[in-house]
This record gives sequence, C-alpha cells and structure tokens, in this order.
Amino acid sequence: MPTDQVTFYRWDDMPEERMTDLISRRFITGDKTMLAHVYLKKGALVPKHHHENEQITYILEGALRFHLGDDQAQEIIVRAGEVLHIPSNVPHSAEALEDTLDVDIFSPPRQDWIDKTDAYLR
Repeated sequence: MPTDQVTFYRWDDMPEERMTDLISRRFITGDKTMLAHVYLKKGALVPKHHHENEQITYILEGALRFHLGDDQAQEIIVRAGEVLHIPSNVPHSAEALEDTLDVDIFSPPRQDWIDKTDAYLR
C-alpha cells in the first residue's frame, strides 16, 4: 500500500477476532503504528509476556490490573480515562476487573498479531 494513501475505518464495520471466551479484538495497522480495540470480560487474564513494541494503553471503559516487571511485583490499576505507557520489552500481564474496552497503540505494529502467532493470548 502506498504510504500516501488515506484509509478510513469504522470499528463497527471491522470483524472482531475472538481470542478466548473472554477476550476479543479489532485492530488497524499502519506502516509504523498499530491501533487496537481489545474487549475483555470481567475476569479475563492476559498472561505475562513482553514484546519489542512500545505500548500505550488507554482504558475507555472498565478497569485492568497490570503486573509489571520480571517478578510481576509492580501493580498498577488503570481505569476508564487513564493511560499506561509500557516501554519496549517490559514484562507485563493484565486482569480485567470489570468488562473493559482497552485501546492499545503499538509501535512498531505487532507482527505476531498480524501473523496470528500470538499463542500466549489464544
């Protein structure tokens, strides 16, 4: 795709990819960034993982409890209207404390999501 081509999206028109019974997502990929809606039902768990991609998480609805670091000792609860920045390669996990709509921005795009090789989440 040429880098000068403008593309318009509507979230509701995009297919929702089911990861587990409690987690699904939609995402848009550009050349250098990825924008995702991640839908988590209360009790959903995202296992500990890390990736080269810088991540910005913005909670639109609900709340997520993150555990950060190799030992997962740092805990941060991010609620609607709050943002968490996770630098490249920082181990993290998350638990949905409520039904949650999470907007994630990744740079560069998550190739494992594009290729569907993100086994830790499935």
